[in-house]
Amino acid sequence: MSATTLHPAEAIPRRRAVLLRRIRRQPLPALGAILLVALVVTAIAAPWITTHDPFEMNVVDRLQPPGEDYWFGTDAFGRDILSRTLHGGRVSLAIGLSVAAASTGIGLVIGVIAGYFRTADAILMRIMDGLMAIPGILLAIGLMSVTRASIGVVIVAITIPEIPRVVRLVRAVVLTVREQVYIEAASAIGTRFPRLMWKHILPNTLAPLIVQATDIAASAVLVESYLSFLGVGTPPEIPSWGNIISEGRLYVQIAFWNILFPSLFLGMMVLSINILGDGLRDMLDPRLARRL
Repeated sequence: MSATTLHPAEAIPRRRAVLLRRIRRQPLPALGAILLVALVVTAIAAPWITTHDPFEMNVVDRLQPPGEDYWFGTDAFGRDILSRTLHGGRVSLAIGLSVAAASTGIGLVIGVIAGYFRTADAILMRIMDGLMAIPGILLAIGLMSVTRASIGVVIVAITIPEIPRVVRLVRAVVLTVREQVYIEAASAIGTRFPRLMWKHILPNTLAPLIVQATDIAASAVLVESYLSFLGVGTPPEIPSWGNIISEGRLYVQIAFWNILFPSLFLGMMVLSINILGDGLRDMLDPRLARRL
């Protein structure tokens, strides 16, 4: 065994020390990750944490302030704000993760093809330019007008405008990597495109894609809240942060807690994802972090 080779029992403490050193150097990404994990856990465990049904109406207890029975108060229909807020987090998480996964996966495939094949580049990028010209909210309104309101339609409406952003990012990376000497050497010895893409091109796109996915997830959570607030997002019977804020805005002067708590959870969710994304960017691309 060489001097530079570490025993597995010695490698684990060393990796742990490196991780702790990075956390001390950049504590904000760690705090963002902890906050995001806490929000995810509370959203997933909402049925077991809360003691009230988010759909149960109790007119006698309508617009009750936060107290012992209702920690976040009640809305105009006597529904528990805490239960609705935590269950609304599940909707936002599902939409954010689905939009990030779908737009990243589709954009990666289209971006690699556009960046590597010059003929396809001209056609695909003009299509992407056309999609970028469509505002996501207007697209959602158009889809809602011809289909039934559902979470699936919201995911599609938010995903379509996000795909061109991923395509342009992946295309730029592929155009840079394609001109490298080792790519030309691999092509010269007869390496097929699937192997070339899997071994050399895709690994170079992972770091910027991870950062882009976090940005898309945060943006999707916000856009879903916008759409639900406007009444063109998730159906009114499904609790989401946008729906809760939209219903509570009518009573904000006498029951401000109707919009306070879902707004806080929405802000914490978007903030934690953005902080985590910035930390991942600094870790995966230290040169860019130094330039900033």
